[in-house]
Amino acid sequence: MKFQRLALIGCGLMGGSFALALRQAGLVEHITGFSASEKTRQRAVELGVIDQGCNSLAEAVVGADLVLLAVPVGAMHSSFSVLRGSLSPTALLMDVGSTKCDVIAAAKAALGERLNCLVPAHPIAGKEVAGIEHAESTLYQERRTILTPLSQNTIRQIQTASAVWTAIGSHVSHMTPEAHDATFAAVSHLPHLLAFAAVNALAAQPKGAAFLEMAGPGFRDFSRIAASDPAVWRDILSANKVEVLSQMAHFRAALDKFENTLKQGDTASLQQLIQHASEVRSAWTLQAGNACNTASED
Repeated sequence: MKFQRLALIGCGLMGGSFALALRQAGLVEHITGFSASEKTRQRAVELGVIDQGCNSLAEAVVGADLVLLAVPVGAMHSSFSVLRGSLSPTALLMDVGSTKCDVIAAAKAALGERLNCLVPAHPIAGKEVAGIEHAESTLYQERRTILTPLSQNTIRQIQTASAVWTAIGSHVSHMTPEAHDATFAAVSHLPHLLAFAAVNALAAQPKGAAFLEMAGPGFRDFSRIAASDPAVWRDILSANKVEVLSQMAHFRAALDKFENTLKQGDTASLQQLIQHASEVRSAWTLQAGNACNTASED
C-alpha cells in the first residue's frame, strides 16, 4: 500500500499529523495541501508537512489518490461541493470529523457520483493546543479511529481505509453513524458541554475570580477540556444536538436526584448516589486505543 499523492485539506493539528505520519511510514510520495490561510500553507511547507501549498481546495485535490478532509464539521458541505469536480473516481476520501451523521448527510448532498469515494472516519486524538506548529507524526499512535462506512463503499475501500489508520498506529473500529454519534454524545460531547457550563457558572459569580484562585488539582482535572477550541466545539455540539440534548436530559435527571437528597437532608441516599458513581468509575478501565489527552478534539 503506497499512495502517489495525498491531498491534505486543512493544514492544522489533525491533518498535519496525518501527513507527517504517512510520510514517516513511507506510505506517500507527494503531499499537496490547502488551508484558507496562505500563512498556514507556507508554514506547512516550511515544516515539511506538505510538499506543495495550493491556492485552492480544487487544485490540491487534482491527481490525488488519497484525500483527507481535516476541516471543522461546519465546513464539510462546502468542502465536498468544491472538491467533487477535481476528485478522481478511484481516490480514497476520508474526513476526521467528530460527528458522522451530519458529515454523511453533507456528503450525500454535495458529492454526487463521487460519494462512493468517501469512507467517513473519526480519529480519537488531539492535543490541548491546535495548529500546524503542533502537528506530530505520533499523534495517532495507540489511539482509536472509528470508521463508519457507507453502503456505497466497496470492501476494498474499507479495507484500505482501515489499513491506512492501522499503518500509522491507530486501533480501528467500525460503527454505524447513528451509534457513533450517540456514543460520543455520551462520553465526549456532553462532558465538554458540562465543563464549559461549570466554568461559565463559576466565572459569572461575583466572587468567581476569588474562588478560582483557590482551585486545586480537582478543578484543574475536571475543567481541562473547557480550554477546547470554541469554533470546533460550537460545530460539534450544533451538529450532534439531538444526541447531546438527549444526554443533557439524562444528566439533568441525575443532577435532580442529588439536589433532592440535599434538600431533604437524606444523607443515606446521598451516600448511595455517590457510592454508585464511585463503583461504576472504579470498575471502568480505559480501553486500548482510547487513551487521549486533548482539548482541541476528543
